[in-house]
Amino acid sequence: MRIASPARPRPASARSAALPLLALALLTGLATPVDAQWKWRDPSGQVNVSDRPPPKDVAEKDILARPAPPSRAATTAAPAASAPVVAAAASAAAPATPLAREAEARKRAAEQEQQARQKADLAKQEAARAENCRRARSHAAALDSGQRMARMNEKGENVVLDDKARAEELRRTREIIASDCR
Repeated sequence: MRIASPARPRPASARSAALPLLALALLTGLATPVDAQWKWRDPSGQVNVSDRPPPKDVAEKDILARPAPPSRAATTAAPAASAPVVAAAASAAAPATPLAREAEARKRAAEQEQQARQKADLAKQEAARAENCRRARSHAAALDSGQRMARMNEKGENVVLDDKARAEELRRTREIIASDCR
């Protein structure tokens, strides 16, 4: 029976030659593409590339490339079939520049504020209508009860309502009920 001899160590020169190749393979495997790349032409005509947006004084026509918006499929556990649809909708809906995004946010805030004011006005109107309805029904009940009712005239004197004045007051009260008590 023959015993296997242990592996012979490689010469130092072979190991030292393999080390740079291994380091290169690791570095290329770890390198990832830069996500956010901006490309623009400055006022002097020089083309600049950066991971930050260009200065505000650069015209929109001079921005040559923008970073692609991150797809939602990479950040969430969405199904793979809906990822392109979601990414396309997100890129179509998102404004291109920070200035445009800020303007869009201000516009949405103004619209929400306008809707809140309209809602508050409608609530006030409904509350006033409900109060008018309650008062008109109470007044109609008092007029229908037959109890004696008096009004003050222009001189500040109490004047008792006769049947004709009572009927007219009851007619006006029923019109108010019809308009406010829906």
